[in-house]
Amino acid sequence: MAYKKVKYWFDKELAEMLSEKIAEVRKDFPVNKFIKTIEEETDDLELKDRIEVFADALHEDLGGDYAENVEVLMKILGSENEEETGMFTNFYWLMPVAFYTEKYGLEHFEKSMEAIKEITKRNTSEYAIRPYLDKYPAKTLKVLKKWSKDDNFHVRRLASEGVRPRLPWAKKSDAFVEDPTPILPVLENLKDDKVKYVQKSVANCINDIFKDNYHLAKDLINAWSKDNPGTERRWIMKHALRKLRKDEDAWAMNMTDSLKK
Repeated sequence: MAYKKVKYWFDKELAEMLSEKIAEVRKDFPVNKFIKTIEEETDDLELKDRIEVFADALHEDLGGDYAENVEVLMKILGSENEEETGMFTNFYWLMPVAFYTEKYGLEHFEKSMEAIKEITKRNTSEYAIRPYLDKYPAKTLKVLKKWSKDDNFHVRRLASEGVRPRLPWAKKSDAFVEDPTPILPVLENLKDDKVKYVQKSVANCINDIFKDNYHLAKDLINAWSKDNPGTERRWIMKHALRKLRKDEDAWAMNMTDSLKK
């Protein structure tokens, strides 16, 4: 792909690619109408708004009901991403599909959870999962706790990234900012994960917790440090403390020193 700003990836060219994939599954998909909508309505928009135009056009042009539409979209996903990178480059074209589940799937919880899980194996669903946490906190946390033990590391990473109280470029989770206790079982399942991609997410989630619930996060790190932590958990803890070390927090600096021994 020739270099261009990310927002311009979501253009007529992508509409042509997406419509071609969908038409292989749904012969009656209005290819020309879809492409024309994208071409006419994205020109002056920024990234997120462009992606929303795609999602809205999918909703309009697929017709039928959400459950049927998702079945169609799941058939165009292609091979899973086996790497820790590439979700925003090789699989960027699936972002409108993720946004479609985010915007239109809230009344279809089980079907949307299935879709989100499959999408995140290629792209990411860390933003798509947020409205479900708001509307169905207990049900969604139960799913994410299960996913934190999944064989696929992208799915495990979503379990922690999705519950971050202050996920970048997303609306903060007021509930988890106020009380992150419900997300701790997810982090507990991931504290010794072998994959660096997952480790970074767990550390970033704990870093988020420190911003609003210092003592709770401190207690978590203290507890993890007493259980003969291995290399993976030590890395997670040290990475979670990086901001506190920069701020010369005495406890964080002492903890980091102890983790080196």
